[in-house]
Amino acid sequence: MKLRILPILGAFLLSTGMATAQEKVLNEKKWPEQDENSKFYTVSGERHGQSFFKKHKFPEVEYEPGEKLTFDIYHTPDVMYHWYRLWAEKFPEITELYEVDKSYEGRPILQMTITNKKTGKHTDKPAAYFEGGRHGGEVTASEAVFWLTQHLLENYGKDPEITRLIDTKTIYVRPQNNPDGSNMYLFSEQRNRSTVRPYDVDGDGLYDEDPEEDLNGDGIIHMMRKKAVTEEEKAEANYILDPRDPSGRLMKRVFEGQGEYLMYTEGIDNDGDGKYNEDGIGGLDLHRNYPENWRPDRRGDMTGRGYTQFGAGEYPLSEIETRSTVLWLLSHPNISVVNSLDTRVPMHLRPPSTSSSEESMFEKDRQIYEYYDSLGMSITGYPWAGDVYETYSTRWKVNRLTGDPLKPNPLFGHGPDFGYFYYGAVWYGDELWNNGAMKDYDGDGILDDYDALMWDDEENGSRGFKSWEKFDHPQLGEVEIGGFHPKFFSQNGPPWQLEGWIRKQSLFNLAMAMDLPQIEINDIKVSKTGDEYEIKVTWENSGKLPVALDQAKRVKIVQEDRLILEFDKELTKGFENAKVQITSPELYDKTIYAGYTEAGESKESVFKVKVNHNEPVKAKVKLLSTRGGYVEREITLGN
Repeated sequence: MKLRILPILGAFLLSTGMATAQEKVLNEKKWPEQDENSKFYTVSGERHGQSFFKKHKFPEVEYEPGEKLTFDIYHTPDVMYHWYRLWAEKFPEITELYEVDKSYEGRPILQMTITNKKTGKHTDKPAAYFEGGRHGGEVTASEAVFWLTQHLLENYGKDPEITRLIDTKTIYVRPQNNPDGSNMYLFSEQRNRSTVRPYDVDGDGLYDEDPEEDLNGDGIIHMMRKKAVTEEEKAEANYILDPRDPSGRLMKRVFEGQGEYLMYTEGIDNDGDGKYNEDGIGGLDLHRNYPENWRPDRRGDMTGRGYTQFGAGEYPLSEIETRSTVLWLLSHPNISVVNSLDTRVPMHLRPPSTSSSEESMFEKDRQIYEYYDSLGMSITGYPWAGDVYETYSTRWKVNRLTGDPLKPNPLFGHGPDFGYFYYGAVWYGDELWNNGAMKDYDGDGILDDYDALMWDDEENGSRGFKSWEKFDHPQLGEVEIGGFHPKFFSQNGPPWQLEGWIRKQSLFNLAMAMDLPQIEINDIKVSKTGDEYEIKVTWENSGKLPVALDQAKRVKIVQEDRLILEFDKELTKGFENAKVQITSPELYDKTIYAGYTEAGESKESVFKVKVNHNEPVKAKVKLLSTRGGYVEREITLGN
């Protein structure tokens, strides 16, 4: 089987040496996750700390593809790619599988286009784009894109709405935007928010010198708690046993000096700076690396009085993974709807990230977003939906430590801001899963770790929390290791919870895709007076979204809708002596510029044509809309 490559990004993609054969793309080298002879997982890059870690396989993960795809277990990138290749073989009429770029370590980043090829090119149709896996450890996001892909393909030809969607629209899906991070997360104890590229997080001139360590050898990085003994420790102690939990498992944060315990992630202080695990593998955040409202990373503001953004990278789009997304989207302006998924705050998350919605969004655009906020909550049941700057920042209302009211807080270089302000689309960065906090057990109005612990005991067989066990730490002395499972309880849910979450999220994504704009020609009427023909074209936007948000008009990411009447060039040669003359529009440019067609709006335009010719002539009426699609009809003038 050959892996088909779409002609996207032209010379840019060709310059990457893109492979055309599936075997070449996916098996150029043996990656650590594929090397069964090695007991260690080695991460690429030059760093001052450890680059290899003992391999570990989690029971929550499927490492080899089975005969049947189920969503009661997590899947590695290779298992996902296996199914995408099978789907490309099984559904060649509606799929195209291709490599958009290579990750930092050189892994393929695969993407699939889903549309009925017989009804037109994918770029001639309104489109949506769904992405997962930007943050390596947030594997639930990848599973949601994976589930949606299967749902679309398996229901084409069976479900009338999905069939019409794929016949008339284009869906682009990218399940693994950061396969390096996801593989390290699923094959070792290491955790990682985004890229694995070495980065000096703590500013000491060393790269990745202080990663987490699995001290007790269970393959999981838990927490360590240490009872404060010395006066110095007592002055720093900022945790107590949470009085709500008589079992003594749950910890509660308090002010420094008012606690009895110190808390650390599992590991040692490798660089002797008194901090534990503060500079592990990587540290750049792909979701702070977008060009809109980007700010330098910590220590990048030379005044000490400006804004900085942790994880921002050296400059906007410095990371391959983010850059490939942005460049690909800019070359595909037919996309109106995007959702780039993350985990663990159950929220439909959207722009703005640095200002209030009322302050910086066009009113009509804001109303569209608020409609999808409401629709999303009705489908998924998430407790929150709204902008990053206000809704996300203040969702808990007060700081639980200080009691102070929470204030709006800016987030820079964020995907949703690029999506709206730069790309002019309906762009969400939805967050799945809720850390197990399913219901308010103590009735305090807040879903927190106590509620998660109670649910774990009641519904999850207490598998999400490791009871504290004593351990002789080489630097701290006696500590206890335990706490919530960081990978498959806190950051991602237990596998038996997986499908419920990704299904609901996918149905929201599908609902937005169903609303895409759609330009359709309703009628073409031809009449004749003397030797002049009048061609009256009526069309409408049958979708529920406009062909352009007001922001898209402002930044000129889309062109206004255009109507063109095209004859054979031989017929229009010779100016006033031409066999066919378009007399209206009267300008040299015979294009009718029709503005932007709103959702449900109908429009009408007229061409006038003089035919100095006795034979019938054919013409093509072309309706071009950047995000509403491309429509072409043939007409004949004369008998």
